[in-house]
Amino acid sequence: MADLIDRLLAAWSEPLPGEPGLARARFAALYADPVTVNGIATTVDQLVARARAMQAALGELELVLADLVVRPGVIAATIRQRGRHTGPLMTPLGELAPTGARFDVLSIDVLHVEDGRITAVWVVADDLGRLLQLGALGPARPAG
Repeated sequence: MADLIDRLLAAWSEPLPGEPGLARARFAALYADPVTVNGIATTVDQLVARARAMQAALGELELVLADLVVRPGVIAATIRQRGRHTGPLMTPLGELAPTGARFDVLSIDVLHVEDGRITAVWVVADDLGRLLQLGALGPARPAG
């Protein structure tokens, strides 16, 4: 299961191949198609599009495993996400123009795994903390 987490962090943080088929293959090796994300059926192609948008918006992106709990069929991971806001970012408040600000936030991801692939994900991310650090909700505050 640790290998799955390592591949998951790399899939989201390392630059995606320009060739759509190669990018899709990277995610199809990790996720069922469709996978349920916070209760919503999501295709592998949609995940690739999300990863591309995230990588376009967040430079110097680093995903680090902060904590891990594993039981049969379920992984709970606390993931620290750090980087710099370098491109347009879709947020719950709409699109945020690049600020150049650094951010450091945590998410908790609960992954349901069958036959080595993620079939469902529940994610709780610190969107509010990121918005505050990027200055979208008031004065910018240094990360970490």
